Amino acid sequence: MAKTALITGVTGQDGAYLSRLLLEKGYKVYGLVRRSSHFGVNDHRLRWLGIEREVEYIDGNLTDLSCLIRAVRETKPDEVYNLAAQSFVKSSWEQPILTGNVTGIGAVNVLEAVRIEAPQARFYQASSSEMYGLIQEPLQSETTPFYPRSPYAAAKLYAHWMTVNYRESFGMHTTSGILFNHESPLRGLEFVTRKVTDAVARIKLGKLDVLEMGNLDAKRDWGHARDYVEAMWLMLQQDTPDDYVVATGRTTTVRDMINIAFAHVGLNPDDYIRINPAFLRPAEVDVLLGDAGKAREKLGWTATTSLEDMITEMVEADLARHKG
Repeated sequence: MAKTALITGVTGQDGAYLSRLLLEKGYKVYGLVRRSSHFGVNDHRLRWLGIEREVEYIDGNLTDLSCLIRAVRETKPDEVYNLAAQSFVKSSWEQPILTGNVTGIGAVNVLEAVRIEAPQARFYQASSSEMYGLIQEPLQSETTPFYPRSPYAAAKLYAHWMTVNYRESFGMHTTSGILFNHESPLRGLEFVTRKVTDAVARIKLGKLDVLEMGNLDAKRDWGHARDYVEAMWLMLQQDTPDDYVVATGRTTTVRDMINIAFAHVGLNPDDYIRINPAFLRPAEVDVLLGDAGKAREKLGWTATTSLEDMITEMVEADLARHKG
């Protein structure tokens, strides 16, 4: 019998790549979709991958427990992936209550719906490297203490520990993937890598003159979302639920990431970059560097896409978009 998966955040970057992966494995995929007045906006990432007609959509919202209970009851999932969140760190300072309600309590609403309607289902929570914040160890693993530095990170930490709590309190198969930054051509324009690759494409095509940036010295461990969703799936194939760091083990400054993007189109970034203090975070996360040794050992997973290849792919995709 084919397995059934329910994905919240199905129209996001990770939701789209995960949907394609599960469909290729023969799953029936249901996606929870928040209602929008803009027709066609929600599924553009799924359309980009050519799978928009293969996913079955269910209206719902993480803040409404009743609709989540109905969604789980109707789909009878074998696996539930909670990828939905207010996931833009900068906006979390401007909307801290919304972020807490959606990213934090929303995850618990999904957990509760699964506990009530499908306690045998396997549950995945999208935790975040932002939970490490003011890092307590130079290399962050599953045992590194957390120190969140934004409302987003604090909300993710609540969702993370509640996932552990449901596992230990109710014996549910609940797992958290502590994913470090992962990008792709499907990344939202508000995120720094896609902001850069989109701007580089427009500058190369003569459609933009200046790229305004914030802190160029922040360091991140960047991987490709296509690789990381495979780790999510592998986690739920394990007999025992657990928590796993998913990362490349390489950290790079924003400045060096920018240099890679501009070098691909033969331009000097110094001619186009301007620092705008408005893009600085109230509390910065200076460096993140993940230790994915547990994922390598227990899941057999490793990142396969280099930062250079990923940024090149993103720049090429944005060039094609703007030419079109």
